[in-house]
This record gives sequence, C-alpha cells and structure tokens, in this order.
Amino acid sequence: MSLPHWIALGLLALGYCFALAHGSLGLAALPSLLALLCTALLVRRRVRWQQTLGHLLFIGMAAALALHWLPGFNSAKAIDKAVFSQGALPFSMYLNLDKPLIGLWLLLACPWLVLLRGRGLALSLLAILPLTLLACLGGAWALGLVAWAPKWPDQAWLWLLNNLLLVSLTEELLFRGYIQGGLQRLFRHDGLALLAAALLFGLAHLGGGWQWFYLATLAGVGYGLAYRHGGLAAAVACHACVNLAHFAGFSYPMLALG
Repeated sequence: MSLPHWIALGLLALGYCFALAHGSLGLAALPSLLALLCTALLVRRRVRWQQTLGHLLFIGMAAALALHWLPGFNSAKAIDKAVFSQGALPFSMYLNLDKPLIGLWLLLACPWLVLLRGRGLALSLLAILPLTLLACLGGAWALGLVAWAPKWPDQAWLWLLNNLLLVSLTEELLFRGYIQGGLQRLFRHDGLALLAAALLFGLAHLGGGWQWFYLATLAGVGYGLAYRHGGLAAAVACHACVNLAHFAGFSYPMLALG
C-alpha cells in the first residue's frame, strides 16, 4: 500500500481505539472489523476467484453495515427529534461508526477508485449540479414532499460535517466509485454503469416510499454524470450540495403528510 493508504489506516485505527475507550464501540464489533480486513486481503490478491469472493463478501458486509445490523457499534445520537421548520417531520441524527467503514474499506482495498478521476470538476459544479438541484428539489416540491423553508439552526454545522464525511463521501465511494466505476471497468459501457448505479442508489432510498426512490434515482443520474466528468470529488461535491440545499432551503427531512 502507498503512504497515504497507511496514513488512512493509522487514522482509522486511532479513531476506532478512541471510540472504544469512550464506549462508542464495543468488543462485539471486533468480528466485523476482522471480516472487513479479510475481505480486503482477498480483494488485493491476484487470483481471480479470491478477488471475486472478497468482493461478494464485502457487498454483504456493506449492506449489513449500511442497515446497522452488526453488533458493537453504539452510535451517539447528535440530534434528537428536532423540528427544523413548520409542518416538517421531527429529525434525529446519529454519528454512525459502522457505515463509514464502507468508505474506508473502499479507499484501502480499491485504490483504483481514486485513480479513476476526470478533469471536469468545473463542468460538474457549473452545469450538472444546477440541473440536479432543479430535478431533485423541484421534483420534491412538485410531489408535495417539501416546501420552501430557509433556515440555519444551531445544529446545522454538526449536520453539515456529518453529511459531508459520513453520508456524501461514503455513499459516493460506494455507488459511484465502487459500483459505477467497477461496472465501467468490467463492461466498458459508461451509460450502463451510470444507470445501474443510479437505480441501486434509488433502491437504497425505497424505504421512504416510491417518491424517494424516484428522486434518489434522479439524483444518482446527476451524481453519476458528475463522476463521469469530474471524478469522485465532483460526485461528492454535488451530493453534498444537493443535501445542503435541501436542508437549508426546504422542509427537512420532509413535510408531515396527511
């Protein structure tokens, strides 16, 4: 591994030791951490079947981490049932220790995620981002999910940090870097890779209803275009900006319907 990867691994170990010392991480999480390490070692092997097994095991682990199914991760509740604007549902936010492991694993096990970067960051932010904002937030407004509600509450900076590092970065590493980038490498078809990643991103939001599946799929197309033209940094920037515009300008997380 390169020096930056060793630095990332060292910071990861230090951070999770700190979490263990403060009770945010239990010993029950150790099997999950060891399993992730084993899958990373398999993926870095040169034997094809071992690589395939490592990726399949990681996909299962990633789903379990994203759904918070694995024991030992005692995520702190940073925001508890806050109502940010009139008519909006209460919002709670946890500082999750399990989901970020997905992104950290990808950075360490799949260095090609960072190598697959484009040169169109300005294009992504000046052209793709405004269109994505219009499609997603305009669509949410048209569907009656949100209303115009500008705000900047006391918890906003904590929300912003969590959204950038634990949500946007992790999700873009997985959906754009790993899924879209991986399918791109495998099938040599940009459009198919982009659409598949966008649909999977939509399915990940299906729990909120068909409306959020539709809007998340639209967002996934926008983030996928940003990734194609500007690389991972552009996709993360677009994702974070769309989430920020939703949080600061509209009902968050959504209007209380019915």
